Amino acid sequence: MQPVILVAHGSPSEPEIQEKALFSLANKVSEEMPGRKIDAATLAKPGSLEAALARHDNPVIYPYFMAQGWFTKTELPRRLAAAGSQARQLEPFGVDPALPDLLTRVILEARASKGIPADSPLILVAHGSKISRKSRNSVYDMAETLGRNSAMPEIHVALIEEPPFLEDVARAHPDGVCLPFFALRAGHVTGDIPEALQAASYRGHLLPEIGAHREVPVLIAQAVSRV
Repeated sequence: MQPVILVAHGSPSEPEIQEKALFSLANKVSEEMPGRKIDAATLAKPGSLEAALARHDNPVIYPYFMAQGWFTKTELPRRLAAAGSQARQLEPFGVDPALPDLLTRVILEARASKGIPADSPLILVAHGSKISRKSRNSVYDMAETLGRNSAMPEIHVALIEEPPFLEDVARAHPDGVCLPFFALRAGHVTGDIPEALQAASYRGHLLPEIGAHREVPVLIAQAVSRV
């Protein structure tokens, strides 16, 4: 079986921390796939991707990104080509067809466990991008998909890098649930999101980023097993 390299953006300001987090995820995926090598690399840590590629023959690349945007369509292929690799690149985590079901369970379970009224809104917060429209569109597509379920509450998209900004959306909808549509616990999740909610006097519940959910390694393993 071909080895797999999980590739995430990482954090230029904290490259080691995000690299360690991604390797931890890779180890959990390995537990779901005995006998298959699962490696990891972040684009933000210099030399990380190149070192991972050198460790394996003919690997498969799993982009641990939330959108099929500039990083997955342009930067990651460029970095692979520059390293002399022709590795096959899979669809990113954020567009996995199993992800809407996971998000739905997380939202409905949180609403039930926290006693949140059924009509309290959901804020789905994502990164956004001033470069790639696809990054923005991906979270809107997810919100539309989730909204087809009649059990879901009213959904509002909020972004970090561009309008509609999270602070504005949270001020307009101060109760309910806020779910970060993020893969890793980097600066946006630990800093920007709680700071924006505090500035908006948000009274609702902030859930962990979806990438932290215990079922994510299983979801990734299932996606890889289809290769």
